[in-house]
Amino acid sequence: MATTDEDVASIEHPLLESDFLERRLYQLKLAGTAANHHTLVCLPTGLGKTTVSLLVTARRLDEVGGKSLMLAPTKPLVQQHADFYREALQIPDEEIVVFTGDVSPDDRAAMWNDATVVMATPQVIENDLVGSRISLADVSHITFDECHRATGDYAYNYIAERYHADARDPLVTGMSASPGGDEEAILEVCENLGIAEVEVMTEEDADVDEFTHETEVEWERIDLPDDVLEIRDALNEVITDRLEKLKELGVAKSTQPDQSQKDLNRMRAELQQLINNDQSEGFEGMSVHAEVMKLRQAVTLVETQSVEALRRYFERQRNQARSSGASKASQRMVSDPRVREAMQKAESFDELHPKYRKARMLLAETLGLEGGERVIVFTESRDTAEALTDFLSESFDAKRFVGQGDREGSDGMTQKQQQEVLDEFRAGEFEVLVSTSVAEEGLDVPEVDLVLFYEPVPTAIRSIQRKGRTGRQSEGRVVVLMAEDTRDEAYFWISRRREKEMESELRDLKGMANELEDELDDSQQSLTDFEGETDSECGVKVDGNGGNADAVGDSSTGSEGVADQPGLQEFADTEADADEDGEVETHEPHAEGETIEIIADQREMDANIARDLSRREEIEISLETLDVGDYVLSDRVVVERKSVADFVDSLVGGDRSVFEQVGAMARHYSRPIVVVEGEGLYEQRDIHPNAIRGALSSLAVDFGASVLRTESEADTTDLLAVIAGREQATADREVSVHGEKGTKTLSEQQEYVVASIAEIGPVTARSLLEEFGTVESVMIATEDELQAADGVGQVTAERIREVIGSDYTG
Repeated sequence: MATTDEDVASIEHPLLESDFLERRLYQLKLAGTAANHHTLVCLPTGLGKTTVSLLVTARRLDEVGGKSLMLAPTKPLVQQHADFYREALQIPDEEIVVFTGDVSPDDRAAMWNDATVVMATPQVIENDLVGSRISLADVSHITFDECHRATGDYAYNYIAERYHADARDPLVTGMSASPGGDEEAILEVCENLGIAEVEVMTEEDADVDEFTHETEVEWERIDLPDDVLEIRDALNEVITDRLEKLKELGVAKSTQPDQSQKDLNRMRAELQQLINNDQSEGFEGMSVHAEVMKLRQAVTLVETQSVEALRRYFERQRNQARSSGASKASQRMVSDPRVREAMQKAESFDELHPKYRKARMLLAETLGLEGGERVIVFTESRDTAEALTDFLSESFDAKRFVGQGDREGSDGMTQKQQQEVLDEFRAGEFEVLVSTSVAEEGLDVPEVDLVLFYEPVPTAIRSIQRKGRTGRQSEGRVVVLMAEDTRDEAYFWISRRREKEMESELRDLKGMANELEDELDDSQQSLTDFEGETDSECGVKVDGNGGNADAVGDSSTGSEGVADQPGLQEFADTEADADEDGEVETHEPHAEGETIEIIADQREMDANIARDLSRREEIEISLETLDVGDYVLSDRVVVERKSVADFVDSLVGGDRSVFEQVGAMARHYSRPIVVVEGEGLYEQRDIHPNAIRGALSSLAVDFGASVLRTESEADTTDLLAVIAGREQATADREVSVHGEKGTKTLSEQQEYVVASIAEIGPVTARSLLEEFGTVESVMIATEDELQAADGVGQVTAERIREVIGSDYTG
């Protein structure tokens, strides 16, 4: 956005680099509102939402002081924002810092104190807030980028709640090109973030129109070859068969294989209700339902992705079916003759998938015949992204861009690798970027000549984000590949409908601002806008003929009536005085001795317990990586929390059984507690209730642990708070972490060795050792002798002897 042309206006401000930001009236209007209210800024992709946030940040830092926090959902996007802010702001680079999971918690705590601007992923800030490492008290401006994510349990919601409670002078800016599919969704985002104003600019606005260009959307229909259709039809036949069973149970209304996700969700809920009512049909039906979902995924892959993607999926399913503790759904699916036949056809299929062929042709047209320079290909599948990159690299200079998580058979990309690929693409060092969804949201990918959707996107938000990569500064082209008579077509029309609905909602929002604000006011009576103007200088400078910079609103500057534009004068006013009346109520620290401290293992952040405890004024949470237990409540009380499913799983397998975990707790804390959370403890998997009762008895009798049951995470939260309060406030005990995993005792080592045989698990291992006395005796026992031990049947005995007696093949 930097400009050097003599006839182009630039924005001037004490904290902005001179001549860096091009003057765009719509950005100034949006910043004018956002600088005075908690505001949702809706602006088409590529038109400078980040600049709007930058303008508000500059003003707030200049007038109010404190620090600014900008949150973005991905590491590459965080780094991009940091690079832009360092270029644009007259603030030392070392005061604009990046917080991601790659920075250690201790380093983040130190950096926070010295920073003026912090760019971060929300999960990191959430963890640091829960762990009491940082305070939002002096954050004068917070930006939630891609704020449409602020639904459900996403970290944005917790951070916003804490920000409004803790900050002395809060101001929230939410930014998105696509905040939600309807008014209700947009209102949910606003309520979750504490937003009171919605500012919408569309490409139809005159101020925006001059900066956008037409984006042509085309769709290419693809005919699938007969061999692919035969694979699909065979799988659909199995789905129909399984749905017939669900229909007999009364949960499926139809046996058509193309069931909607809504109907499948309904079936699952009805099956869960049967399980809750102790009806055995529920368990049987849930297993069949799981198989249907696996088969549907296979159909989706062969229809919309490629046969290669299906091959990889089948291979993962075969591996799962052979593993210890494999679900009946996996085993039943891979053993079905029709599925086996489909697998064989997939293995023998050696034709080029028609989508691959069409993609290559479109790229050749764009990059060859039309003289284009860059293309982005989007796909939903990591497998497809990798295979397609390999295929396109035979004809073009192509690179993949995928997320950071490693998956079976696929390595993710590090943040450094992602950044390098984007930098190379911007610099024109290669011409085709094949990307999964990680590149959709906000990344400053340069304008491209073609955005190719390998498959339609059934969600309006994602479709708009993807198309936003083209048509920024020149006319662009968007092509969607759709396989005929497949889910591709359904997804395409769903996406089109939802996108039009969203566009209509955004247009309607522009005409219903007062009504929307009334609804927001009704749900947010406690929120107040920061008031008044300050004596900041923020103007428009026109570089021409050596002209001087003049303040906004001076008609002599030729600034086209800026002072008359709603919202703009508020941003540009240089004469108003700062509001010095009234103080924002803040939470004073508790008096010494009143605060209850709980130390939580940071891996427990997958649950809401630590987060909910941190909301309580009397409790201070610290997050650490604990060697022993999940929660330390005093110098003698440690808690291991297990959901009922996790508890049962730990009895039959896993790297570290509950007995080993509780044994370590008992060695280092005098009051170990095991919390078993949830309902249906005796209804998990195919384990006899007496085996579970035996395990509970052993924890209490053999290990001296208290075993407590809770109904839910909320119940566990209350229980931990009560125990911690009793220990610290009533018994006056301090909190201290001690104990390491340490070396296993001889008995634990023996149990570990036997448990690993055919992955029989710790319960069966203890039974065998009690029966035979030594590991050696277990190893030399015959199948008949092994069955003398409690819980060892013929199948288990055969598996043990197979592992012990088979030759090693390497």
